[in-house]
Amino acid sequence: MIDASELLGDIVADADAIFLFSPSGSYYDRYADIDAGVDLVVVGVENTVGADSFVELPLEFDNVKERIKFGIEGAMEHGLVEDGDVVVCTTNLFEEGTDTVTRARASESMQSGVYDLFANSRADPGVIRDVFDVAVELGKKGQKGKPVGALFVVGDAGKVMNKSRPLSYNPFEKSHVHVGDPIVNVMLKEFSRLDGAFVISDAGKIVSAYRYLEPSAEGVDIPKGLGARHMAAGSITRETNATAIVLSESDGMVRAFKGGELILELDPEEY
Repeated sequence: MIDASELLGDIVADADAIFLFSPSGSYYDRYADIDAGVDLVVVGVENTVGADSFVELPLEFDNVKERIKFGIEGAMEHGLVEDGDVVVCTTNLFEEGTDTVTRARASESMQSGVYDLFANSRADPGVIRDVFDVAVELGKKGQKGKPVGALFVVGDAGKVMNKSRPLSYNPFEKSHVHVGDPIVNVMLKEFSRLDGAFVISDAGKIVSAYRYLEPSAEGVDIPKGLGARHMAAGSITRETNATAIVLSESDGMVRAFKGGELILELDPEEY
């Protein structure tokens, strides 16, 4: 009779690295003397086990596939794995502790910019995620079935407001609503069909809608074919510490800018 471990051995065969997602101390200790030919990487919100190789998760991903892709992208950003490396990941799916093992291959296609967007932005990662989700959903569904463009400027709201002016009344002027609330997200989608940018604080408070951004565009280099909305996004992030997330009405792509540069570009239908 064949032992189950023999049948499942292919999962860990020829692995270049083992990723432990949020392991307990006792679970991590079991890997302390792993073969020197296999790199051990811990991925989690905190490095509670004192691992030498660590990738920070700025937020917990409920979707295991997203969690693993994010961890691998972060590891590639830090030079812990390379394109083509076989990675074995242990994580939890059904309960606390580790109950799931999967095998993946690190690929340059995983370097989408999502890790940089979440891990290195000034705003709270959860806020970035909520705004990103709104932009992606708008890209998939549009506004009443029609393509729509939108610009969300997240973080450093005081400076952003000083470098912009209102195009119309601000429906959020006296409110204390935050992105992520399902009702508020519906409001954002509805207002997105009108001109101007949304300004959102580091903590997720919606400061304003209908803002015309007025930073200097001198020296800002954006890819050819992108218009005024993208130029405004690049310019405002160069002059402030904000992150800008743009949904293009013309091609339906979601793009993110930080420090005046394009850091992410993806198709909502493939996310």
